Formats: sequence, structure tokens, C-alpha cells
Amino acid sequence: MNPSHRQVSTLTCSTTWVKGVAEMFKAVGLDVPALFAEAGMDIAILNDPHASYATEKLCALWKIAAARSNNPAIGLSVPEVTTPAIFDVVGYAMMSSENLHASLERLICYLRLVTDAATIVLTEEDGGYWFTLAINGDLQRNVPRQRFDFNLITLVTFCRWVTRQDIRPLAVEFTHPEPDDRAPYEDAFRCPLRFGAVANRFFLSRTDIFTPLPSSNPSLASLHDRYASERLGRLDQHRIRAKTQELITRRLAHGEPLRADIASALCISERTLQRRLQDEGTSFQELVEQTRYSLAQQYLGQYQLPISETVFLLGFTDQSALFRACKRWFNMSPKQYRNHLLLSR
Repeated sequence: MNPSHRQVSTLTCSTTWVKGVAEMFKAVGLDVPALFAEAGMDIAILNDPHASYATEKLCALWKIAAARSNNPAIGLSVPEVTTPAIFDVVGYAMMSSENLHASLERLICYLRLVTDAATIVLTEEDGGYWFTLAINGDLQRNVPRQRFDFNLITLVTFCRWVTRQDIRPLAVEFTHPEPDDRAPYEDAFRCPLRFGAVANRFFLSRTDIFTPLPSSNPSLASLHDRYASERLGRLDQHRIRAKTQELITRRLAHGEPLRADIASALCISERTLQRRLQDEGTSFQELVEQTRYSLAQQYLGQYQLPISETVFLLGFTDQSALFRACKRWFNMSPKQYRNHLLLSR
């Protein structure tokens, strides 16, 4: 059994996000009720802001929509204006932020109100910031490219809308292979593109990311923060697992995370962390294993990424540790598993 099997079936996306997807499908002429029915999704809950959809069902919806539209680039068919509504209350907290950087940090902080199926990381590098998006669990490899396309262009479009400026990333990277037709991507992002990359991400200059927001309002930002935090607190009251795994994901590249450090970041004791994880049927070490397993699938699927770099990104001390882990997970060496992934594409 793979280490992340139990996690994947519980991951969800909010109806507010899925509604944005459905509205785009309708705008391009697709039969939305028929798409939902074929994907096994209950369209009756689409307008319930407290409901959610299984992320596997959303992947199925994207695959069906791409096939029915006969448009591989359908994920880029977003309107020129992306309003905060698609992000639920998180969007309004983002909108009232001081600048774009603070806005994106709020999205990261409250992301689980939109979805617990994704992880976002904002990292500074070479005069700008990478905004990296990943899907959690072993679902990563099965996410249709259209879903990543939609996620990235929606975020870039929101950046343009909330700043009232023509924000152009300095680069956008996709894990999927280069499409036969690059034109829709060039029209949407208007910047250098790279396909077959190690991650789905875009790069913003420091000038752009610290652009003040015309809608900035400290009082409203504080109000939205309190409301979002309360909702997140209710959501997490019995779900310490998601927060723990998010912290593990962020810290792996700096070495194997220690339970004491994660507990400290969560402002609880090690004993409390251990007990709450046990209550949810897991353990700290199991979450480290699951996270490494999921990320290993992603990294080993990118043939440009040296295996020695994968060792570092997964928090292992040497290649022999990665070799043993891959034999345990896949019954193959890292090189054999990479070749297996490339042949299965």
C-alpha cells in the first residue's frame, strides 16, 4: 500500500472555487450540468458556500471538459477579470492587504478555506519571488494539465485585477510537456514560458510583488483576518494533520523536520501533537513518509532534475537513503522509477 493512500480520498475544494471553474465552462459553451453528472459531482451544492467537492472529482471534471470542448488549452479560458469571490472570504482578505506580497501571503495562510488539496509556497530568489503551486498527495501525477493552467492564470489574472496594473510574470513554468500550440499560453501570460519544469509556478519581480493595492484597508484587513482565522480554527479543531503536513512540506528541503520543531510552530507541545495525530489515525513519522512519497513522485517525474537534487529536496542526508525509500515505496531504485514514469507518459 502506498503511504499516501488514506490522505488522497479526503482532499477537497470549496464550492466557491469550483463555481468559478463552472462559470468558465459555461462561458465557453459547455453543458455544465452534463459535465457535473458525468464527473459524479452533485451540482445542487454548487451554491452552498459551506460545501466542498472531492478533489479527485474535480480532476475528472477537468478531463471531461477538455475532451468535450476539444480544446487542450481550455484551462486558460478565464475572463480578463478574476474577482475575489472565487477565493471565498480569503479573496476579500487578499483585496484589503497593503500590497501584492501581503495579499499572496494571506492566500497561503488561509488556503485551506479554499482547498486542502494544494500547497502554495512563496520564495524569494534573484530579485523576485517564485509563487509555486502543488497538489497534495499521490494525486499530483494524475492532475490534468488544464487544472494547473487554470490555477496559475487565475492567480496571475487576480494579481492584475487587484493591483489595477498589467502585471506580467518574468517567467511561468509548467510540469507538463510543451503543448503543440503555445499561442494560448503566450497570449495569457505574456512572458517567457518553460514546460517540463520541476514545478508549476510563476516569478514576479520585487517591484510588482510590492505594488501597493488601491483597495488596501488595514481595518478591513484586520476584520477579514479575524473572520478567516475563526473559520480556519473551526475547520482545524479536529484536523491537525493538514497543518502538520503543510509544515513538513515547507521544511523538507532544509533537512528532515523534527517533531519538536513542528509542534513549536503549531504552538502546542510534542505530546499534544502526538496525541492529536493519533486521534486522526496517523503519526508524525507517517506524515513525513507520506509527504516524501508524494514529492518523490513529482520530482522523479521531472527528468531534468538531478537525482542528487531530489535527495536534498526530500530532506535525505545521502543518495543511499533515497534509494532505500524508493525500494520501499515503489520496489524500484530512483533511476528505475524515473524511467518507469517517463515510459508511462
